[in-house]
Amino acid sequence: MVAPIKTDVAIVGAGIIGLAIAFRLAADGREVVVVDPNEAGSGASYGNAGTLAPYACAPVGNPDVLRNLPNLLLNPDSPLTIRLAALPALIPWLSRFVWQSMPVRARRNGYALAGLLKEAMPAWRALAEQARLSDLLRYEGCLYFYRGKMPQKDSEWGARLRNELGVRQEWLTSAEVAKLEPALPRVAGGLFFPDAAHTVDPAVMTGRLAAAAEASGASFERARVDRLELQDGGRIRLICRDRTIEAHTVVLAAGAWSQSLAEQGGEDIPLDTERGYHIEFATDACPIKRPVSPVDLGFYVTPMAGRLRVAGTVELGGLSAPLNPKRIALLERGVRKLFPGLGPVQSQWLGFRPSLPDSLPVIGPSRRYPNLIHAFGHGHLGMTLAGVTSRIVVSLIERRNDSPDLRAFRPDRFG
Repeated sequence: MVAPIKTDVAIVGAGIIGLAIAFRLAADGREVVVVDPNEAGSGASYGNAGTLAPYACAPVGNPDVLRNLPNLLLNPDSPLTIRLAALPALIPWLSRFVWQSMPVRARRNGYALAGLLKEAMPAWRALAEQARLSDLLRYEGCLYFYRGKMPQKDSEWGARLRNELGVRQEWLTSAEVAKLEPALPRVAGGLFFPDAAHTVDPAVMTGRLAAAAEASGASFERARVDRLELQDGGRIRLICRDRTIEAHTVVLAAGAWSQSLAEQGGEDIPLDTERGYHIEFATDACPIKRPVSPVDLGFYVTPMAGRLRVAGTVELGGLSAPLNPKRIALLERGVRKLFPGLGPVQSQWLGFRPSLPDSLPVIGPSRRYPNLIHAFGHGHLGMTLAGVTSRIVVSLIERRNDSPDLRAFRPDRFG
């Protein structure tokens, strides 16, 4: 084995969270090594819907979802499904999810998310400007629409929570939806989030962010971290198959692969995996201007550079099973109800989102290793929260006192 690589900060994971942290640290003159077995930004950071959703304070686990859970799990066309082979292993996670979906806990989790989200867009604008990514962002808002009957404005738990928290949301009539997105079929109405944004290409975004981090002095190691060890003097050693990396501080930002390393750091974190899907259609001119989501179908349609991406649905079932063609077919059937003139599917993708029962990320130091910083579990909000999470992690590493209250996100909150 070659001599250990020594660095000030090692970041495990080259998704959007790890890359944003690496760029900020390297730009501040810190010595940084990013470790990941795959190309930077090639996981969920590549395949997501590309949305920046500062409105998304309603946790996945909430009273409305809990009330509809049997139908969601048993309906083959539901946006949420469970691989039956994985069900026994998922029971502990699902039990926690149900517990966190109760009204008091869901509201508490929503308030905690809102505390992060209120800084999400300012942090992203600053990050995009510094890393020269602003040309990849579009500030056109996001549109939810209802194909059937419009709900009462106070009937949906998430809408009530957003209203309580002062999140900007605008209820639209059928005519107003048509004016906003004339290519959509006639709908009953919609809900517009004017403060949302999207990227025209997540892969280009993460690639350029990685390049900006490297240009600022960060280095990248293509390796999988198998275990971590505390060394004399408090440094942490990362053990890979053919190399070791020693760092004063380690940031764990490995997304869905973070659990085992967190456990070695002394934390018992109930992380599981949401298997997310997307399909894409080539198009010279996208029929929509902004991300849109048919509420009953549970996916997003996002205009991107030269293509239309359809992303969404949640399949609980671990990291090892192959792509489920039924989920791909579900997305295709759904989007063709909206845009029947689309051509053939150009590409399809399966990726893995780290998911926690309370829908809150894990941000903060390990109990056993104070210089092991956790930054994972962002679920559907990894892209959205990359700017603010990276800013928080840098503040923790540099021991500044400007971080928000992180008690709701601490690694030891599960006992």
